[in-house]
Amino acid sequence: MFMLPESVKIFVCNSPADMRKSFDGLSILVHRIILQDPLSGQMFVFFNKRRDRVKILWWHHGGFNMFYRRLEKGRFGDRGMFHESGGSKIISCVELSMILEGIDLRKTRKRPRWTPKT
Repeated sequence: MFMLPESVKIFVCNSPADMRKSFDGLSILVHRIILQDPLSGQMFVFFNKRRDRVKILWWHHGGFNMFYRRLEKGRFGDRGMFHESGGSKIISCVELSMILEGIDLRKTRKRPRWTPKT
């Protein structure tokens, strides 16, 4: 499981990405599709068209970090998991861990939690 500070947002790109792209190519996708700054310290998740590969781009302490995972069998859920076409969706660290473990988020149910009023 990823352990990230609460301040880090995780953006999942709804459009399939070319997994041949490296740091610079994914940074351009962050600008053009997700409409965010890749140097912001947020985490950006990209899947390929078949959804059997994922790349995660994250700027931290003066440099880019990239996590790349390729499944030999199976997929990371289906494209309908993130309803919109184009753009991105913000997910939590727990949801990202569930996706990487093969759990279908559409079939899970999140129970309400209490939060203090601000």
